[in-house]
Amino acid sequence: RAQKALSERKKLLRAHDAISAEHRKLPLVRVDKEYLFDTARGEKTLADLFNGRSQLLVYHFMFGPDWKEGCKNCSFFADHVDGLLVHLEQNDLSMVMISRAPLAKINAFKKRMGWKFTWVSSNKNDFNFDYHVSFTREDLKKGVYYNYAIQKIGIEDLPGFSVFYKDENGNVFHTYSCYGSGGDLLVGANNFFDLTPKGRNGSSQADWVRHHDKYDTP
Repeated sequence: RAQKALSERKKLLRAHDAISAEHRKLPLVRVDKEYLFDTARGEKTLADLFNGRSQLLVYHFMFGPDWKEGCKNCSFFADHVDGLLVHLEQNDLSMVMISRAPLAKINAFKKRMGWKFTWVSSNKNDFNFDYHVSFTREDLKKGVYYNYAIQKIGIEDLPGFSVFYKDENGNVFHTYSCYGSGGDLLVGANNFFDLTPKGRNGSSQADWVRHHDKYDTP
């Protein structure tokens, strides 16, 4: 049985490699719209967020303008990031979090959680709306385009990942986005759980995960 499980996992990994190869063949879509983000170092464009590298991974962190704190599930993912950054950056990949909350709220929550990664505000632009992770109340009434389908959703902000490439002339291209469970593979703790006898303990992440400073025990 253990040998069969190992064989199935190898098949899964090979399938994942094949899907990743297909991602890299997707067409580059030039980003001509100008976005200005509020950052700790003043206003920055999307091109600026590459920070001298040719690839940029954006995590669309759920944190609406009127929210008191960021999403607990997005925070669960964010807890994985700081230790990875040096490795990503050494291999030509920058990563940032982007939310619609004002920068002051983002900075206060980031300080509370003890994070160091770059997190910027799209509060003054349409970036979140253009990449289908934020929606107006009117949109919510008629159904929104999320995860490549029209859906009925009751919340104005949802998570996702978007990938961008910048060429030698400074042109920026959108290469790929994934939403919902499409980013589950990047939540490392879940992959640890999947190796254990209890797995994810029979419950969804939304049922048990908390901000890391809100668990009952350390």
